[in-house]
Amino acid sequence: MAERNLTTKDILQKQFKPALRGFNTEEVDEFLDLIIRDYESYEKELAYLRNEVDRLKHQSSSQRSNKTTNEGKEKSSASANVGTTNYDILRRLSKLEKAVFGNQSRSQARDNDDSEDNDTVVYEK
Repeated sequence: MAERNLTTKDILQKQFKPALRGFNTEEVDEFLDLIIRDYESYEKELAYLRNEVDRLKHQSSSQRSNKTTNEGKEKSSASANVGTTNYDILRRLSKLEKAVFGNQSRSQARDNDDSEDNDTVVYEK
């Protein structure tokens, strides 16, 4: 960052030597007062922004450390959860297939047995 040559105190305490055909001292004082107010606002804003940068750096570093710690935990727990979840899903699917298709295949087998009896023509001599 570039160094500043003046502070608000430097501007405030600056004395100008009077000259024969110099500037109106009241105008110079008013203008310097305006510059001082601007300088003060810039210094306040600069201090605020520096504090904000420090706060965000600290927040970012703590989030990174938390994220790194959490990622390790999540990976281990996620792999355990995925295995358990897949097993549970397969077990439920198997039960569902038995309930749905097992009953269907039995009823279809019975229907087929019944229909064969109805379609069978017996010839007697």
